[in-house]
Amino acid sequence: MSIAQAFGTQTPNAAERVLPHDMLAEQSVLGAMLLSIDACPEIITEVGLKGADFYAPKHEIIYDAILKLYTGSEPTDTITTTAELTRQGNLVRVGGADYLHTLTSIVPTAANAGFYAKIVQEKAILRRLVEAGTKIAASGYAAEGDIIDLINAAQSDIFSVGTTSLRDQYSPLNDAIGFAVKEIEFAEGNEGEIVGVPTGIVDVDMMTHGLHPGQLVILAARPGVGKSTFALDIARNASIKNKMPSLFFSLEMSKAEIAMRLLSAESDIYLQSMRKGNMTRDDWTKMANVRGSISDSPLFIDDSPNLTLAEIRSKARRLTKELGLQLIVIDYLQLLSSGKKVESRQQEVSEFSRSLKLLAKELEIPVIAIAQLNRGSEEKKDKKPELHHLRESGSLEQDADLVILLHREDIGQKEHPRAGEADIIIAKQRNGPTGTVISLFQGQYSKFVNLQK
Repeated sequence: MSIAQAFGTQTPNAAERVLPHDMLAEQSVLGAMLLSIDACPEIITEVGLKGADFYAPKHEIIYDAILKLYTGSEPTDTITTTAELTRQGNLVRVGGADYLHTLTSIVPTAANAGFYAKIVQEKAILRRLVEAGTKIAASGYAAEGDIIDLINAAQSDIFSVGTTSLRDQYSPLNDAIGFAVKEIEFAEGNEGEIVGVPTGIVDVDMMTHGLHPGQLVILAARPGVGKSTFALDIARNASIKNKMPSLFFSLEMSKAEIAMRLLSAESDIYLQSMRKGNMTRDDWTKMANVRGSISDSPLFIDDSPNLTLAEIRSKARRLTKELGLQLIVIDYLQLLSSGKKVESRQQEVSEFSRSLKLLAKELEIPVIAIAQLNRGSEEKKDKKPELHHLRESGSLEQDADLVILLHREDIGQKEHPRAGEADIIIAKQRNGPTGTVISLFQGQYSKFVNLQK
């Protein structure tokens, strides 16, 4: 007879077990934030509580709404939070305004908000520990793969369990200098080599040393100049030539059209021949060979219609974790939707710009956002675009680490002296020089190529 049988108890099986959580602590955290805005800094900054730390989905929604109000320097009481949840369309999902008032009546005192938040955070860590242990156990039973790889994966899962302490958030100068010296030593050891994600245009890579982690890159031009083509060239060069995983969000082209452009660029088959269906037998042979060589390249395409910024953030985070993304491209910024009512389009684009910069920094990869230019450049005699021609928002210029403008003088002029040439203008580079690189635009193959000197 087991001890459990002797005392009349049974160990719950896996189906009966409930993941660690403390519902009262979660309610008390939210109640404290609703009662006193002074509780917010301790919970958000000092404890570092995240929305994902809540067990109940409705509590995560409420916390995120309060967090948005607080970061916007607005009150965080029940009235403003109810209004924010209503704007988001989430009020019914969280139990209505009555549940918010219930939260304020549950909390004993807002003065202990930090202690409640730590309880919620600890339970979240325990849940992640259970999830990591379950994953490790499953991989052990499956026994698939090299044993060393399984051990390394298990160690990585365990190390990822935890929370960010203040010591992790703030670094003394000595540590920061140490990181800087390591980067300098790495650059010295790879002198003349591209240390970031290469664009494929040699002179651009020489000026930028590639696209670097945390950078927001704005790629802009007037319609028809080739900004989508150039962005796809960068993703193609990263994933096909250098095997760097990249994700291409297309709000304008379908995945079939993108794939067709890739095949044309790689095989030197006329894009129009593909579209019209009049390819030769040699063309089909070339395309079959190219398809076989590039089909396994780590380039991922998302052509979901009506993508919102929140969806892009969610997908980017998940795929970066799963696939180790090293580049994200968004084509294009002005087609994005915030999914909510805004006062002006300029304000909405400014929010996109700031959010994408924060996303690049969070994921530690470069994010390329394609943008439109206003008609100001066309009013100039030489029609050459400048930074202030970025459409709808000056924040694009402010938030971007690198701004690339495209210009072609030969548009609409077949006999132009510079026919086939394209100016790639590095209009802003936070940590490097600016200037113009001349390349060749081969529209028939949907690509930009290096100008042979």
